Amino acid sequence: MTLPCLYIKQTNQKGRGIFTEENLTSDTIVEIAPVIVMSNKDRKYLDKTLLHDYIFEWGHNKEECCMALGCVPIYNHSYTSNCEYIMDYGENNIIIKTVKDIALGEELTINYNGDSTDKTEVWFKTTF
Repeated sequence: MTLPCLYIKQTNQKGRGIFTEENLTSDTIVEIAPVIVMSNKDRKYLDKTLLHDYIFEWGHNKEECCMALGCVPIYNHSYTSNCEYIMDYGENNIIIKTVKDIALGEELTINYNGDSTDKTEVWFKTTF
């Protein structure tokens, strides 16, 4: 499930991103995306590919990894994100939910650290 008001657009600095054609209020679920769950053995191979930047640690003890489907791989990182992602291990989904009001035309972002307020440096260089 993805809200029909979301769309993909090229950004100035971060490649493609997810934007909204409507105002969104805080605590709105904007996407529920299925995931493909893989073992840590598979992750050793994935870490050697471009997919490394698109997989999530998975499971209560992070004993697996997953590739999210839907638009999840296109949400850009922000240390001041306006959305968060929630892992639904029982249903094998990632849920994207707003944590702030988001204005029409604004980009939806997530903090790749898993917490919308976590300022821990991410594994890739950020210039924005």
